[in-house]
Amino acid sequence: MRTSIWLVRHGQTELNKARRYQGTRESPLTAFGERQATVLAGRLRRIPFRAVIVSSSQCAQSTAETIMATRTATFIDDADWCDLRQGAWEGLTYNDVRAHFPQQAAARFADPLNGRAPGGESLAEGAARIGNAWRNLLQQHPGGRVLIVSHATPIQLVLCQLVGMPPTLHWRWRIDLGSITALDVYGTSAIMRMVNEVPH
Repeated sequence: MRTSIWLVRHGQTELNKARRYQGTRESPLTAFGERQATVLAGRLRRIPFRAVIVSSSQCAQSTAETIMATRTATFIDDADWCDLRQGAWEGLTYNDVRAHFPQQAAARFADPLNGRAPGGESLAEGAARIGNAWRNLLQQHPGGRVLIVSHATPIQLVLCQLVGMPPTLHWRWRIDLGSITALDVYGTSAIMRMVNEVPH
């Protein structure tokens, strides 16, 4: 039995545009992000999704609604597909973080797996959460086609898990805003159909 899974990163947000840590902080899509969502809808229009799993963030919800605007499918709001929580750093630039949290930033970047922003989530914790979400997906939606609208890091962590890479190397997978990553899963094995396709 094949489960066809389409992972989409949401369109550009105002925080993305300003190159600020977003995490779970709400930020609306920019006009460009809305256009990205519309293009994604066109690219995916012929795929009959059985279910749509969406991060609870506003940007993911907006992107999913645009993609599925003219179709009916079961929408599942799942916070396990949210981005890593960045705590006190959300809304700040990298330079802001280095200026205002020098000791915490040094500790965080010295331990990329277990370090965290104040009040945030470590990569290890995020990888465990996403791993659980992935297992639940495969158990609850065997067969058919599933759309997941999420964020870069969750998609990167899924790819790391599937190819046996440590989560600390997640940054090696480029996942652009408004991109599509598609996988065909047979049991516990996955075939990568595409990674980071950005429709034009």
